Amino acid sequence: MSALLVQTVCGAREEAADIARAAVEARLAACAHVDAVASVYRWRGTVEQADEWRVWLKTTPASWEALAALIRARHSYEEPALVALPIVQGAPSYLAWIEANAGG
Repeated sequence: MSALLVQTVCGAREEAADIARAAVEARLAACAHVDAVASVYRWRGTVEQADEWRVWLKTTPASWEALAALIRARHSYEEPALVALPIVQGAPSYLAWIEANAGG
């Protein structure tokens, strides 16, 4: 069993919630968490600071491409942060639940 933890950030809570719900409804993610974050980043040569909403999605490698496409299609940023981290350890029953509920 292998699983991924996918992260993106949005400028509005509603957009983050929309992405989270759409991903779970499409069975591209088993679950999603949305939380507020304070971001500092460089964009077009300037250091920016913004309040954003982070979305964590639990998925499988088989669902990665479709999930990334869904996020890009619903995201308002020109260049959305979109990364996937492997879950290298986890409760076997939880990892099985992710696999059973995230398409793959």
